[in-house]
Amino acid sequence: MVGRTVRGLVPVLLVAGALAGCSTESDDVTDAGAKPGGGATAGSTAGKTAARGGTVGGAGSGCALRVTFDVAERWKAQAVAIESDSPVDAALGTQGPVSMVCEIDAKPAGHLGFLRVWQGDSKGGTPRQVLEGFVAADENASKTTYTRSTVGKLAVTEVSYTVHSKVMEESREARAFAVATPDGPVVVHLGGLDSQEHRAMLPAYELAKRSVRLG
Repeated sequence: MVGRTVRGLVPVLLVAGALAGCSTESDDVTDAGAKPGGGATAGSTAGKTAARGGTVGGAGSGCALRVTFDVAERWKAQAVAIESDSPVDAALGTQGPVSMVCEIDAKPAGHLGFLRVWQGDSKGGTPRQVLEGFVAADENASKTTYTRSTVGKLAVTEVSYTVHSKVMEESREARAFAVATPDGPVVVHLGGLDSQEHRAMLPAYELAKRSVRLG
């Protein structure tokens, strides 16, 4: 499999930090002032899905994952490997209970951002617990809102939140969803250079969320 190490992602990560039918049910709000759905669905992209360009997760898709989902046109998937002896890999490639295994680049589609897939080994936690650990590991995260949905028979939990950039002196929107698999949890996260880019990429995120399945 062609891929790259987390160490090779360092410049990209630093730049980003600096600058089947689905039914949904609201969950509780964990931060005062947060509203269901957050602000990430604001604008003309709210609720829309991108045109399908292929799938990721299976053999030959760029990343071998515990789940499969559709990816937007021109988005490019690449596997990510964590070097076990690298403190840099450990710091950048692990967030809470999960580790990065795949990066789906939006640049070929004209956006500055990624869908990143993270997987964990713990099989006992719920998707909500996994997301809570994922968000808690980012000390700059706030205004979290959780929702639950189903895709086919698969339970999906989603979190929307904001991340404050000390360098840019502003907050940007972020979103992630998690599912449980027999081999452990999977988290799919959408960030972006800023909230405007994040919102522009939401259709690709929605496509992934609404098409996710085991396998």
